[in-house]
Amino acid sequence: MADEKMNPLLDQFKLRMKIYHKAEDEELSRSLTASQARIKQITGSEDLKDPLIAELIMERSRYAYNDQLEFFEQNFLSDLLAASLQHYEPSDGGDDDGGTTPVPV
Repeated sequence: MADEKMNPLLDQFKLRMKIYHKAEDEELSRSLTASQARIKQITGSEDLKDPLIAELIMERSRYAYNDQLEFFEQNFLSDLLAASLQHYEPSDGGDDDGGTTPVPV
């Protein structure tokens, strides 16, 4: 995998996890990208400049790395809800439910 295709959080994640080799870079990058997609699905944002979003992406990837992914959403529920509310944008009223569709967590 070429360096430009690596997830932008890869170096920061490796530093946090104390991973100093490149052997797992492709898999770690895929995990970060999957986490980014899931966090966007839950919160509506993938803004890596938002410290809360970046933190949630890296924490989800940490759980995945340690084979504990099933506990992530439960353990980070308050942060996920806070990020969801922070990035909530009301719909234009075209929904049948008035734009009150709950965010899946």
